Amino acid sequence: MNASLEAISPIDGRYAKATAELKTYFSEFALFKFRVQVEVEYLIRLSETSCGNLSPFSESDCKKLRTVYENFSVEDAEVIKQIELTTNHDIKAVEYFVKQKLEVFDMHSKVEFVHFGLTSQDINNTAIPLSLRLASEEVLFPQIEKVIAELNLLANEWKAIPMLARTHGQPASPTSLGKELHVFTERLNIQFEQIKQSVWAAKFGGATGNLNAHKVAFPNYNWPEFANEFLESLGLYRSRTTTQIEHYDHLASYCQNLIRINLILVDFCRDVWTYISMEYFKQKVKAGETGSSAMPHKVNPIDFENAEGNLGIANALLDHLALKLPVSRLQRDLTDSTVLRNLGMPLAHSLIAYKSVLKGLSKLLLNKSALEADLNKHASVIAEAIQTILRREGYPKPYEALKDLTRGKENIGLEDIHDFIDGLDISEEVRLEMKSVSPMNYTGYSF
Repeated sequence: MNASLEAISPIDGRYAKATAELKTYFSEFALFKFRVQVEVEYLIRLSETSCGNLSPFSESDCKKLRTVYENFSVEDAEVIKQIELTTNHDIKAVEYFVKQKLEVFDMHSKVEFVHFGLTSQDINNTAIPLSLRLASEEVLFPQIEKVIAELNLLANEWKAIPMLARTHGQPASPTSLGKELHVFTERLNIQFEQIKQSVWAAKFGGATGNLNAHKVAFPNYNWPEFANEFLESLGLYRSRTTTQIEHYDHLASYCQNLIRINLILVDFCRDVWTYISMEYFKQKVKAGETGSSAMPHKVNPIDFENAEGNLGIANALLDHLALKLPVSRLQRDLTDSTVLRNLGMPLAHSLIAYKSVLKGLSKLLLNKSALEADLNKHASVIAEAIQTILRREGYPKPYEALKDLTRGKENIGLEDIHDFIDGLDISEEVRLEMKSVSPMNYTGYSF
């Protein structure tokens, strides 16, 4: 049977193809690989201190050691899982796996320096932010950029398309379709610039964060500086003062930043869904597709609905991560460990959503006649323009005059507005100026 059909999570089932890129960063296989990478890179850096009987690895030995994680295979992960059956501890199993590799490479003198002075969370709290940084920079951020770029393209293409605005769901002063899309590109750009500046924080300080074992073994070496530089070599920032675990404040900030990006897209999806229901947009039809099992005519806005649903799930998980991870009992409890195993889930749901938004955007067809018809149907929206010009001219109580003409009344046409203007005691020049205003051109500045 197809394994995806038996998957509990749709991420590994129905949406497996859409989220396949993230397996490199968030599967259990990936977690083992990143842990092995941290152990190997730490051992190489440790050897460069020349503490005790340590001596630096040769360039060829470094290359050989790095193949342990660079060529890490499913079979290697299975070896670690077998070791774990005995140790009942996943990090200890990784340590023994790396030690076995050193024995194979005839590097016996350095075997006991694998995992030297470390606790499990030095590995986990380095491997996880490393995987998150790479997944963000290589998969998630490029997708967000694509969404922003596509929205920006459409905003510029439709910059001059006038559209009836609706505030409180009621007809309001006209705007332009492009400007309304640009609202979202501007909001997304601000949040995207912030998330790109995320601090990829890691904890690397021994059993309770004080580098106790390192200091007692080699008291004359500057271990805090060593730890700082080691994490910097991995593109990470070392949280200086910690308990046994990373405090996760920076990770919480990342999650909350991503929540805001996703919320902006929820807002966008709901607006586009509404515009489709108003027939401002038609959708491209794909041969063979069905919109409804009962109603043959329907072309549903499923991509925007799919995106909205997945963004909601992503944000629920991100919110839990942001609120739970910075809280731990005393120097640590184990709640962060099981929660962090789900870090890839909200990114996967976000990725599904971004791809759905892009798919939905590619199917939109502008129905210009519907926008124009809506504008022409609500000529009363230029009342603001007329009363503002009258204010400028010092005309008495212009707001009240336009309110009596338009408020709560249906079928106020442009002719009715012009008849009103003709009855005003104003100069002919001002009369012509006001008559030149229409729902099609009263759109203000675009962007």
